[in-house]
Amino acid sequence: MRAGGGLADKLRGRLTTLYGPQGSLVADRVVHLIEEYAPRIKPQSKTNWDQQDVILITYPDQVVEAQRPALEVLEEFLVSNGLKNTFRILHILPFFPSSSDDGFSVVDYRQVDPRLGGWHHVESLRQHFDLAIDFVLNHVSRQSRYFKGYLAREEPYVRFFIEISPQPALVQVVRPRNTPLLTPVDTKAGRRYVWTTFSNDQIDLNYTEPLVLLEMLEILLFYLQQGARIIRLDAIPYLWKRLGTSCIHLPETHEVVKLFREIVDAVAPGTLLLAQTNVPAVENVSYFGHGDEAHLVYQFSLPPLLLDAFFSGSGTAVTELLPQISETPLGTTVVNVLATHDGIGLRGAEKLLTPGRIAKLIQAIIDRGGHVTYRLANDGSEVPYELNISYYSALSEPTTQDPNLQLRRFLGAHAFMLALRGLPAVYFPSLFATPNDERRFQATGQPRAIHRPKFIAKELRARLTNPESIEHRALEAMKRLVAVRIAQPAFHPESRQISVQDAPSHLIALERESFDGRQRIMVVLNVGSEVSPIPPQLLKGRKIVRDLLAEWPELSILREDFTTGVRCHSGVTAETPRLLPGGIVWWEVS
Repeated sequence: MRAGGGLADKLRGRLTTLYGPQGSLVADRVVHLIEEYAPRIKPQSKTNWDQQDVILITYPDQVVEAQRPALEVLEEFLVSNGLKNTFRILHILPFFPSSSDDGFSVVDYRQVDPRLGGWHHVESLRQHFDLAIDFVLNHVSRQSRYFKGYLAREEPYVRFFIEISPQPALVQVVRPRNTPLLTPVDTKAGRRYVWTTFSNDQIDLNYTEPLVLLEMLEILLFYLQQGARIIRLDAIPYLWKRLGTSCIHLPETHEVVKLFREIVDAVAPGTLLLAQTNVPAVENVSYFGHGDEAHLVYQFSLPPLLLDAFFSGSGTAVTELLPQISETPLGTTVVNVLATHDGIGLRGAEKLLTPGRIAKLIQAIIDRGGHVTYRLANDGSEVPYELNISYYSALSEPTTQDPNLQLRRFLGAHAFMLALRGLPAVYFPSLFATPNDERRFQATGQPRAIHRPKFIAKELRARLTNPESIEHRALEAMKRLVAVRIAQPAFHPESRQISVQDAPSHLIALERESFDGRQRIMVVLNVGSEVSPIPPQLLKGRKIVRDLLAEWPELSILREDFTTGVRCHSGVTAETPRLLPGGIVWWEVS
């Protein structure tokens, strides 16, 4: 493939915006890269998405077995447990050689960590799943050849990083951490200070240097060559720095994302860009642009707002959020999550929850064994940034007499997430209702370790063979929830979503409708602490055709007291349907 005149002109325009007179020369280099890689890149078989696109997020070494490559063990576990029939997309968190942060301090972007396996193991997984690959493009490891070259003052690496002395202008920089923004390093030319947004082992790249962008573009093309269906743009808001600004969401950053989009659409149609932007909701959706930037952004407001709903007994904040995510630019949608490797970010709750509600949410997490990490505000104060806790542990209730409340809340929350407009993503430990990993936290001292467990394959298999174990019950229920979801046209990621605004505050209700209007599904979740009748007015005169969750014994925990004490697997039998705390319905209505 040759980069046609239209694409070349677009690239030249964007690169001139970024680099001025140099932009034309940089564009020529980009066109050359595209022409080199394009013949090796196969277009995706799917050019869009549908209700079957459900994502599983996993570490490459999530399940380990001695003397075997972790990616091989992972593949065997996923296939043997039927998960390739449950999840179409597998997001493998960074599997490259790394020096810290569980893979996010990348040493070599083009190699698979030998401890995990090789590219042939990644390709083997691609035979079962569409793959999402992390593009950790904001920073690199101290151990990378780029930074080693910088320390030795070698060209061009001496220009790959941001050297700057401490100064008052840096106070304006928006921080996601409370660690120092600048890190002193000893180079061949003496001590220098380099920009480190996330940690002193993650050195930010200098995108004002065109060679940095060219290097990253070649890595992007390399990942497209590996067949990735989704490229996740890690920490993208912090990409471009300009002294005297907040250094977040700068126009130049958006230009880079648009540049990536134009290249991906041209050489790998069907490949999707996912922007990882753990920021307030309005800023988050800015990475859609006008439908010309990322195809996908995470819905980071959902996890903290849903926890707040269970703790407060009021789903008002979630109900108010739903209209904001009901429409996105054509060809874009959100990725809905509850738990991820990153914990539960609080920035998505800003302006959606009052400071008092956020303070109560934080205390509830601490009471359940979780931790809170902080970021630095511009005035130098520390403000809460992230809750570090297993989502299953977060939904525990220490005072309850109901032995099933925690699991019911957990599955009800996931059923609600799976029903929302957008693509749902499930975190691997959530498949088994995994609680806090306090031992790993104590061993590492890292708050995020508490929700980043690793499983011994033999031990996990043994737990799953026991039908009474929490792992078995959770996995079977989660598989069934996904199986029901992917069979419903109304759950297409872009189909209509209507938030029911007049529901009682303890019930969160919405309706989904298929494109052809032939299927409507009413979703109702009880976040209160009491058994609750479902008001007839929520149905607005519609008839319940089918109860989508009532037919499966694996989901009985969501259903056992759904009616007035009568267990029901085959439809609605009570005149006044009732929901247990944490219970949910998916009703097909007419």
